[in-house]
Amino acid sequence: MPVGEVPQADPARNPRIEDLALIGNTHSAALIADDGTVQWLCLPRFDSPALFAALLGNDGNGSWRLAAADPAARRSRCYRPGTAILETRFETETGTATIIDFMPVPEHEAQIDLIRIVRGDAGMVEMATEIRFRFDYGRSTPWLRQHEHGLIAIAGPDAVLLTTAVELENRDFATFAKFPVKAGETHAFTLTWFPSHLPTPRPRDPEPLLEETETRWRRWIGRSEYEGPWRDQVERSLITLKALTYRPTGGIVAAPTTSLPEWIGGSRNWDYRYCWLRDSTFTLYALLSSGFREEAAAWSDWLLRAAAGMPNELQIMYSIRGGRRLMEYELDWLPGFCGSRPVRIGNQAYAQLQLDIFGELFDTFHTARRYGIDPSAHSWPLQKVLIGYLEKIWQSPDEGIWEIRGEPRHFVHSKVMAWVALDRAVKSAEEFGLEGPVAEWRVLRDRIHDDVCGKGFDTELGSFVQYYGGKTLDAALLILVQVGFLPPEDLRIRGTIAAIERGLLRNGLLRRYSTETAVDGLPDDEGAFIACSFWLCDAYALCGRLDDARRLFERLLGLANDLGLLAEEYDPVGQRQLGNFPQAFSHVALINTAHTLTHAAGPAHQRASQAKAGTSARQLRSR
Repeated sequence: MPVGEVPQADPARNPRIEDLALIGNTHSAALIADDGTVQWLCLPRFDSPALFAALLGNDGNGSWRLAAADPAARRSRCYRPGTAILETRFETETGTATIIDFMPVPEHEAQIDLIRIVRGDAGMVEMATEIRFRFDYGRSTPWLRQHEHGLIAIAGPDAVLLTTAVELENRDFATFAKFPVKAGETHAFTLTWFPSHLPTPRPRDPEPLLEETETRWRRWIGRSEYEGPWRDQVERSLITLKALTYRPTGGIVAAPTTSLPEWIGGSRNWDYRYCWLRDSTFTLYALLSSGFREEAAAWSDWLLRAAAGMPNELQIMYSIRGGRRLMEYELDWLPGFCGSRPVRIGNQAYAQLQLDIFGELFDTFHTARRYGIDPSAHSWPLQKVLIGYLEKIWQSPDEGIWEIRGEPRHFVHSKVMAWVALDRAVKSAEEFGLEGPVAEWRVLRDRIHDDVCGKGFDTELGSFVQYYGGKTLDAALLILVQVGFLPPEDLRIRGTIAAIERGLLRNGLLRRYSTETAVDGLPDDEGAFIACSFWLCDAYALCGRLDDARRLFERLLGLANDLGLLAEEYDPVGQRQLGNFPQAFSHVALINTAHTLTHAAGPAHQRASQAKAGTSARQLRSR
């Protein structure tokens, strides 16, 4: 291939995002296609360079296929109940075999394992594997050498040890093997990452690790307190959320992928392997409502550490370890998923001003206090400093919740979340006896409320609008009723919901906003944003439209793939998932809406009630 030429995506593959499955170990995650190919794996962490990057190109960018040698073999797959252990079954004319894929929780970060066990179920099946190790997002072909237990691949700081009793052959910068598996037999492959400058780690026995991993997952999900008609879907979403958690810090990545397109062939391709402050309150409610206080406390602690420092340096997102510099650049050697370029690493939106994050932080810390998991005595002094800064900047235009790359505007959702920050500061002082200039905060809170109602509501439309002076709509306006800005019976709330139904619903699913207005400064289109449709369910529920809420909720559950996983967006015309996958925000929204539709005091009701005086914090802590 000539220097500088970009490899082309293979059109024959016709990949679909919903073909992927997730396995993880609360440090990193792998995405495995339904044909048994590992198409994405970053080691040792979610945000590390990928070892297998075929998802954003082709097999030459790194992949590991393990499957029946017969291309006509029938395939099916499932998770072991209550776990993130994937089983892919192959049926041929001669027999049946299953691949068991999992990632055990590591003992330390200097050794990360991905284990694939081939189990013979009936008769005999001829199996085949093809591995192309490509470090640094498919750019670096490693040095391969034999090892007493298999082989080692080394490139710069990274090394992997592939341990197996199957005889391997290296040719044309790839590793191959064919082998039979009979009923009752197993053949294991263990891929172990380690720093190349350290001694080669000792292989661990796969079978005990499988048993330990299964026990760990089932014990964890056994703590779930959700009891309702959608238990399977909620528990799969909770397991997914746990798999997207970086255990050392408690941070939760928005997704384990980068640059999966919001429109096939488009350029709205972003790196989501970071932690967003905007997700904080939604995530906290999903965890607390489901009984996972330890994880909620770890998430709250992560938020406090990330937000600590000068208030003018507060960012909208951070790395899983709390890092702040997330410089964005493009990988020109990758053609992108289905030819969707560019492929981006890093996310320049980290430098944007988004006023809504102040409201999210204050809502999160207030909720944590009410549930009795206040992260630290230091959170209140930090909050007081943040309020002082917010008082100076709340009237500034910003880039809004959707991280537009057009000109900053006075987004209504942003102003409302500034109001939330003041409202929760007042409520925290009132409910918990915390010291602060509460009278001044009340005045500013009321001033922001009046500003939004005066400048953000359009009387002709009978609706709040996307930004001051505009006529366009935004699905984020549904949050107004959730945060208690106005009660659900207020005609302005009812009118906003009706306007959003008229203007943003397409084929029964909700778009974030109209991309035709060019407010975001980006070309191309995008799909329906899945979390926003869940928000519409919540709005229906708060307004008493329970039948509408349940119908839409059931429709949304049907968008998940065969394993119960959801991406960021959905194309209702092409009937395919879009955007990074699996998306924590989508699964968090599913969990919260299921609770809201199951319980009279679900997350949407609880969050809305926080703006009302007299709500019992003791009742929440006793849940």
